Amino acid sequence: MIRKFRLDDEYAVYDICLRTSSNPDGFDDPQLVGHVYAGPYLRFSPQFASVVDEGTVLGYIVGTPDTREFEARCREEWWPMLRKRYPDDPADPKTPDERMIRIIHHFLPAPEEIVKDHPSHLHINLLDGTRGKGYGRALIERLTDELIEAGSPGLHFGVDPANTNALAFYRAVGFAELRRDTHTVWMGRRF
Repeated sequence: MIRKFRLDDEYAVYDICLRTSSNPDGFDDPQLVGHVYAGPYLRFSPQFASVVDEGTVLGYIVGTPDTREFEARCREEWWPMLRKRYPDDPADPKTPDERMIRIIHHFLPAPEEIVKDHPSHLHINLLDGTRGKGYGRALIERLTDELIEAGSPGLHFGVDPANTNALAFYRAVGFAELRRDTHTVWMGRRF
């Protein structure tokens, strides 16, 4: 079943964020991935977070209706807290922890040409055994409905270009490629 996020789901969301990362066993600090890709959404936009619950949380979606407002709150309230906890990273990060810490210290805003027509964004992760059951589509539809109700005209997110299965899925649920660079395929959909 899909239900709204509750505070007691935070550990599970962080765990899924780590387990679905490109290198889940490579982190010395297992919370780093969650701090970057889930935590600020749970703090600043919990009303736009939902989980897949089959007796235990097996997946989630988080999002925000206004990317620029969200980025500003992260700059003011989220990243400073983490920067105190995780000292600045080396100029050439090599380990997974160093790469996440680099993001914390040098977070890049979403490209303006993406955000202007697609001001909302999301992150979604499902554990392997949960994929193929319709949960991904249902989570995206639920969040899309919530964002439309909040007045958003469009939604975007970034995908690793190597993640061909995810790219095929997102195209199948109505997202189009907006821009591509070395590290990210930007996908989006207008409402």
